[in-house]
Amino acid sequence: METLITQDELLALGIDSPELQKQFLRVSNGLISNGVYPKDKVMTLFAQLLENPKKFAYSKNKLTNLGLAVKKIADAGLSITLTDYAREILAVEAARTPVYELPARPGQTTREFILREEPLPYQVYGSDFIEEGAIKQMQTAMQLPIAEAGALMPDAHQGYGLPIGGVLATTANTVIPYAVGVDIACRMCLSVFDLPASMIQNETRLLKSLLNEHTHFGMGSESRKKFDDTLFEKPEWSATKPIRELRDKAYRQLGTSGTGNHFVEWGELEVLSDELLPAGKYLALLSHSGSRGFGGNIANHYSKLAMQKTKLPKEAQHLAWLDLDSQEGQEYWIAMNLAGDYASANHHEIHNKMARALNQSPLVMVENHHNFAWKETLADGREVIVHRKGATPAGEKDLGIIPGSMTQPGYVVRGKGLDASLQSASHGAGRLMSRTKAIQTIQKSDVKKALEEAGVTLIGADLDEAPMAYKNLEHVMAAQTDLVSVLAKFSPKIVRMADGREKAED
Repeated sequence: METLITQDELLALGIDSPELQKQFLRVSNGLISNGVYPKDKVMTLFAQLLENPKKFAYSKNKLTNLGLAVKKIADAGLSITLTDYAREILAVEAARTPVYELPARPGQTTREFILREEPLPYQVYGSDFIEEGAIKQMQTAMQLPIAEAGALMPDAHQGYGLPIGGVLATTANTVIPYAVGVDIACRMCLSVFDLPASMIQNETRLLKSLLNEHTHFGMGSESRKKFDDTLFEKPEWSATKPIRELRDKAYRQLGTSGTGNHFVEWGELEVLSDELLPAGKYLALLSHSGSRGFGGNIANHYSKLAMQKTKLPKEAQHLAWLDLDSQEGQEYWIAMNLAGDYASANHHEIHNKMARALNQSPLVMVENHHNFAWKETLADGREVIVHRKGATPAGEKDLGIIPGSMTQPGYVVRGKGLDASLQSASHGAGRLMSRTKAIQTIQKSDVKKALEEAGVTLIGADLDEAPMAYKNLEHVMAAQTDLVSVLAKFSPKIVRMADGREKAED
């Protein structure tokens, strides 16, 4: 049996507190005795923990409690000073570069990789109500050789590759199409008007007719009249063959919303903080949709290319990446960013048409992507690509919208810029059950009752979008108070979605 770590060895690392030594000895003895890690690996982990206790405290792993204990000491201004011995261990580890790429075989045109033995540590918010499948997917993502950091949002649920609600930072020259998602740049957009919220009750017929006239749902939906099509003057529409082939389709679908959980709705916005507007209740329009057929086709095309170019173990195959210094990587990056501009233009078409019909200009408009990849810098200075799949950017200056369900109020938020969450927050309440389970178990009578109790008028939708198919947003918000502050509350009242039984595009 391998020898255990001694008290003198802990002292050599700089751990001189008897109480802390007891904790470290208990953990190390368990890890070594049970064959989880060899002694030198545990010593390396301990040195890394002492160097960055916050990283281990904000993660879910075998050293989380030790990280919390050391962080508590550091927060009290009594941080442990790294010894020369500890620095020597860290230097040896830094020089030991793991090899994850397998040797190429004769004639092989792909690159084949293995995963890290253990996932990198990452923070989980709202772990009590996140399904096991989402946790497993996130752990697999954190075993990627290109993974740098990650976090899991409280609305998380299982998806393809990266879970919905997953945030993944990868090396600065890599992007994972499936970690962005199929509906590239799916986003929220809110227009607040200088009109009383009582219009919802007093002008219900008018507001319903505007939804019917100016919104278009369904997989093949198109919009004939354009408010502003100047987006199509951008030179990027001629950049690549896939973009050129999809340009006409994108033009026809400008100003449409698709299927799935996409919606356009009138509601009451109650402003709680004068950071946004003077306190009060306003008529507001909220929409949720993405880049339609254009984004979906781009995602499928480059996801297949990534899986052809980058071979990974079966459990991680949907997390295949493209190098940004490759032709395919550059093409995807251009197309992804164009899809972001296009998704925004889709929302603006709808909101501008509504505003014109009301003879109003919005007092304020708030919008944000939540299926996208950004070039960012971590707190320690590392340049990375941050993928937010179903997660809202929550930097200190970021405004965002976190919706509930068709009967549950959502919120306008401002990010707090927390590094542990990669400056991210949830993108909604998150699904409580799959679409199939919702259709099989939820009764139409229950939905009708819920709508009546909430005073909501619904146009379209099916049981897979029933309010009871979603988590309680209040629980989700309570799990992310460190990530965002609430500025306003939006209560949906007249909701339009795609007709039932259409394949979801979200």
